[in-house]
Amino acid sequence: MSKSMFDNMNRPKMIIFDYGHTLCHESGFDGVCGTEAILKHAVTNKNNLTAKEVSSFLNSLYNEIARGAKKQEIEIHNRNFEKFAYEYLQIDFDLPQEQIEKIFWDAASPGAAMPDADKVLAYLKKRGIRSGVISNISFGGGNLADRIGRILPDNDFEFIIASSEYMYRKPNKMIFELALRKAGLSAGEVWYCGDSPEYDVAGAVNAGIFPVWYHSRLERGYGDQSLEARPGDEHLYIREWPELIEVLETL
Repeated sequence: MSKSMFDNMNRPKMIIFDYGHTLCHESGFDGVCGTEAILKHAVTNKNNLTAKEVSSFLNSLYNEIARGAKKQEIEIHNRNFEKFAYEYLQIDFDLPQEQIEKIFWDAASPGAAMPDADKVLAYLKKRGIRSGVISNISFGGGNLADRIGRILPDNDFEFIIASSEYMYRKPNKMIFELALRKAGLSAGEVWYCGDSPEYDVAGAVNAGIFPVWYHSRLERGYGDQSLEARPGDEHLYIREWPELIEVLETL
């Protein structure tokens, strides 16, 4: 961020955060382990499929669907995906679909707070700076909110927007504009923090929101070189959450 831009910055009225590798860390994703957990609740498994066989089918099916959806900046809800997949495989469960989703996600990747995420949220609350979440995620919004509440119980988020519930996904500006309307604020009054140059930084810029690129030192549980490419748009660059607090204190 240039000195001239820093000199002209105002303290935001609200900061909106990404979820994955921004607020919360998922060290890995074990789909077979998740499938094993939910197959314990299967009342019908007509073809006697193993967790490994089910997981392999789900991965293949999802990758085929997701490629096209992501290009269109559209999200596929896990609920719709799994409804087709498990009926196709002739597997039925003794629990509601949302609960099955939660069991799967918790077993596949339980998640933990990013370092000092609780501190930055406590600072925002103390200073009267509002907060919210926009996440690109196929899991349901209810389970996302429950997970964030479990990992960061003292959060003060006014809304948690899961792309699965709203069709659009970042970097489409519509999902950012939805957040602005929920907040009743203009783009110039809001900052957006996330780890992805493409989805978070460029997406925020598309909506006129000031971007913060949180390039954490904590290693991701998945490889994606695009997350290491420095954004072309002007932005605030931080590697640890206390750096954001320091910037806010100067404004």
